[in-house]
Amino acid sequence: MMSKSDAASAVQAARVRAGKTWAEIADAIGKPPVWTVAALLGQHPVGAADAATVGELLGLDDDVVTALQLQPSRGSGRQEIPTDPTIYRFYEALDVYGPAIKELIHEEFGDGIMSAINFKLDVQRRPDPDGDRVVVTMDGKFLDYNW
Repeated sequence: MMSKSDAASAVQAARVRAGKTWAEIADAIGKPPVWTVAALLGQHPVGAADAATVGELLGLDDDVVTALQLQPSRGSGRQEIPTDPTIYRFYEALDVYGPAIKELIHEEFGDGIMSAINFKLDVQRRPDPDGDRVVVTMDGKFLDYNW
Protein backbone atom coordinates (compact mmCIF):
# COMPACT_ATOMS: atom_id res chain seq x y z
CA MET A 1 0.00 0.00 0.00
CA MET A 2 1.23 3.50 -0.84
CA SER A 3 2.04 5.84 2.06
CA LYS A 4 0.44 9.25 2.46
CA SER A 5 3.83 10.92 1.95
CA ASP A 6 4.36 9.04 -1.32
CA ALA A 7 0.82 10.00 -2.35
CA ALA A 8 1.60 13.65 -1.55
CA SER A 9 4.63 13.53 -3.83
CA ALA A 10 2.53 11.95 -6.57
CA VAL A 11 -0.13 14.66 -6.18
CA GLN A 12 2.46 17.44 -6.35
CA ALA A 13 3.99 16.05 -9.54
CA ALA A 14 0.59 15.36 -11.14
CA ARG A 15 -0.66 18.85 -10.30
CA VAL A 16 2.30 20.42 -12.09
CA ARG A 17 1.93 18.06 -15.08
CA ALA A 18 -1.79 18.84 -15.30
CA GLY A 19 -1.17 22.59 -15.01
CA LYS A 20 -3.73 22.90 -12.21
CA THR A 21 -3.59 25.35 -9.33
CA TRP A 22 -4.37 24.38 -5.77
CA ALA A 23 -7.36 26.74 -5.97
CA GLU A 24 -8.72 24.88 -9.01
CA ILE A 25 -8.42 21.57 -7.17
CA ALA A 26 -10.13 23.04 -4.09
CA ASP A 27 -12.95 24.37 -6.26
CA ALA A 28 -13.38 20.95 -7.89
CA ILE A 29 -14.02 19.30 -4.51
CA GLY A 30 -15.77 22.26 -2.88
CA LYS A 31 -13.28 22.63 -0.03
CA PRO A 32 -11.22 25.60 1.22
CA PRO A 33 -7.85 25.91 -0.51
CA VAL A 34 -5.75 25.68 2.67
CA TRP A 35 -7.57 22.53 3.82
CA THR A 36 -7.26 21.03 0.33
CA VAL A 37 -3.51 21.60 0.11
CA ALA A 38 -2.95 20.26 3.64
CA ALA A 39 -5.08 17.19 2.88
CA LEU A 40 -3.37 16.46 -0.42
CA LEU A 41 0.02 16.84 1.26
CA GLY A 42 -1.01 14.16 3.74
CA GLN A 43 -2.33 16.02 6.79
CA HIS A 44 -6.04 15.08 6.51
CA PRO A 45 -7.97 12.10 5.21
CA VAL A 46 -9.81 12.88 1.98
CA GLY A 47 -13.29 11.42 1.53
CA ALA A 48 -13.72 8.77 -1.16
CA ALA A 49 -15.72 10.98 -3.53
CA ASP A 50 -13.30 13.90 -3.20
CA ALA A 51 -10.28 11.61 -3.60
CA ALA A 52 -11.84 10.18 -6.78
CA THR A 53 -12.48 13.69 -8.12
CA VAL A 54 -8.87 14.71 -7.44
CA GLY A 55 -7.66 11.47 -8.99
CA GLU A 56 -9.64 12.09 -12.16
CA LEU A 57 -8.64 15.76 -12.33
CA LEU A 58 -4.93 14.97 -11.95
CA GLY A 59 -4.80 11.56 -13.64
CA LEU A 60 -3.76 9.75 -10.44
CA ASP A 61 -3.72 5.97 -10.21
CA ASP A 62 -5.90 4.00 -7.78
CA ASP A 63 -3.08 3.52 -5.24
CA VAL A 64 -2.72 7.29 -4.84
CA VAL A 65 -6.49 7.81 -4.61
CA THR A 66 -6.68 5.13 -1.90
CA ALA A 67 -3.73 6.59 0.03
CA LEU A 68 -5.39 10.03 0.07
CA GLN A 69 -8.24 8.46 2.05
CA LEU A 70 -6.01 7.03 4.81
CA GLN A 71 -5.95 8.50 8.30
CA PRO A 72 -2.76 10.59 8.64
CA SER A 73 -0.13 10.96 11.30
CA ARG A 74 -0.35 14.74 11.60
CA GLY A 75 2.58 17.07 11.88
CA SER A 76 6.02 16.64 10.47
CA GLY A 77 7.22 14.25 13.17
CA ARG A 78 10.44 16.27 13.25
CA GLN A 79 11.57 18.48 16.09
CA GLU A 80 14.47 20.27 14.44
CA ILE A 81 14.19 23.87 13.34
CA PRO A 82 12.84 23.93 9.76
CA THR A 83 15.17 25.20 7.05
CA ASP A 84 12.59 26.07 4.38
CA PRO A 85 12.45 29.90 4.54
CA THR A 86 8.65 30.17 4.51
CA ILE A 87 8.12 27.50 7.17
CA TYR A 88 11.02 28.87 9.21
CA ARG A 89 9.41 32.34 9.29
CA PHE A 90 6.27 30.84 10.83
CA TYR A 91 8.45 29.00 13.33
CA GLU A 92 10.29 32.25 14.06
CA ALA A 93 7.05 34.25 14.41
CA LEU A 94 5.60 31.70 16.85
CA ASP A 95 8.89 31.54 18.74
CA VAL A 96 8.85 35.33 19.15
CA TYR A 97 5.11 35.94 19.55
CA GLY A 98 3.84 32.58 20.84
CA PRO A 99 4.17 33.45 24.55
CA ALA A 100 2.41 36.79 23.95
CA ILE A 101 -0.40 35.07 22.02
CA LYS A 102 -0.75 32.53 24.84
CA GLU A 103 -0.97 35.31 27.45
CA LEU A 104 -3.58 37.20 25.44
CA ILE A 105 -5.67 34.06 24.93
CA HIS A 106 -5.60 33.34 28.67
CA GLU A 107 -6.42 36.96 29.52
CA GLU A 108 -9.35 37.07 27.11
CA PHE A 109 -10.74 33.53 27.44
CA GLY A 110 -9.33 32.03 30.65
CA ASP A 111 -7.40 28.80 31.13
CA GLY A 112 -7.51 26.85 27.88
CA ILE A 113 -6.22 26.53 24.35
CA MET A 114 -7.09 27.30 20.75
CA SER A 115 -8.19 24.13 19.01
CA ALA A 116 -6.21 22.95 16.02
CA ILE A 117 -8.90 20.33 15.37
CA ASN A 118 -11.88 22.71 15.16
CA PHE A 119 -9.79 25.12 13.12
CA LYS A 120 -9.84 27.26 10.00
CA LEU A 121 -6.88 28.85 8.27
CA ASP A 122 -6.90 31.35 5.45
CA VAL A 123 -4.10 32.93 3.39
CA GLN A 124 -4.76 36.16 1.50
CA ARG A 125 -2.79 38.81 -0.38
CA ARG A 126 -3.26 42.43 0.70
CA PRO A 127 -1.91 45.11 -1.64
CA ASP A 128 0.36 47.61 0.06
CA PRO A 129 2.34 50.49 -1.46
CA ASP A 130 5.49 49.21 0.27
CA GLY A 131 5.04 45.68 -1.11
CA ASP A 132 2.14 43.26 -0.97
CA ARG A 133 1.41 41.75 2.44
CA VAL A 134 0.71 38.13 3.37
CA VAL A 135 -2.31 37.89 5.68
CA VAL A 136 -2.62 34.60 7.55
CA THR A 137 -5.75 34.16 9.66
CA MET A 138 -5.92 31.35 12.21
CA ASP A 139 -9.42 30.73 13.55
CA GLY A 140 -9.64 28.05 16.23
CA LYS A 141 -12.34 27.22 18.72
CA PHE A 142 -11.43 27.98 22.33
CA LEU A 143 -11.27 24.86 24.48
CA ASP A 144 -11.19 25.46 28.22
CA TYR A 145 -9.40 23.14 30.58
CA ASN A 146 -11.87 21.22 32.70
CA TRP A 147 -10.42 19.95 35.95
